[in-house]
Amino acid sequence: MANKSYVSLLGGSMKKFIFIVIALVQSTFLFAENQIKIGVNGMVCSFCIQGIEKKFKKLEQLESINVDLNTKLVTLQLKGEETISDETIKNLITEAGYNVTKIERTKK
Repeated sequence: MANKSYVSLLGGSMKKFIFIVIALVQSTFLFAENQIKIGVNGMVCSFCIQGIEKKFKKLEQLESINVDLNTKLVTLQLKGEETISDETIKNLITEAGYNVTKIERTKK
């Protein structure tokens, strides 16, 4: 028994479980989004830009933010593999006095 590897001692279902866990962890890194585009209604002036920037700049995950009044988009660039939940985004936009119309995530 001392010559058998630890992997061979595991049952078939335990091997499958470990494989699935490893696959899930790796897929989190492969599909992590580091850019988020948020459609926002209600932005009309430079004070709107400042209000939204102030809310998001408090987040340690944030690399940069761009608020475009013409397209009504807020673009967040996140640090490394950081992420921000949709709920957090919606809460911050709502607290600033605006409405979220869409959230799109992309890997750059």
